Amino acid sequence: MSGRFLHGQHIDDEQIEAWAAEAEAGYDLAKLPKPRRGRPPKGCGPGIVVPVRLDQETIDALSKRAESEGIVNRSDAVRAAIKAWINVA
Repeated sequence: MSGRFLHGQHIDDEQIEAWAAEAEAGYDLAKLPKPRRGRPPKGCGPGIVVPVRLDQETIDALSKRAESEGIVNRSDAVRAAIKAWINVA
């Protein structure tokens, strides 16, 4: 089992091979979605940056929990923790 993840979901070699075959066959560019400017929205409406200082012990615990749940970046881990704390799914 490899350690590759996409959007928190484990990706196996079989899926990667299927994507590679699809790419090699070519895409109909007219069917692809038009590119959007800026970052994709998180939740409903535009996001607001909230800077937070955390001690190393808290960051280590956050990273360990995120890894165990397949969350691949710190921002998504913080969002998941906040949503769990305020009971919003």
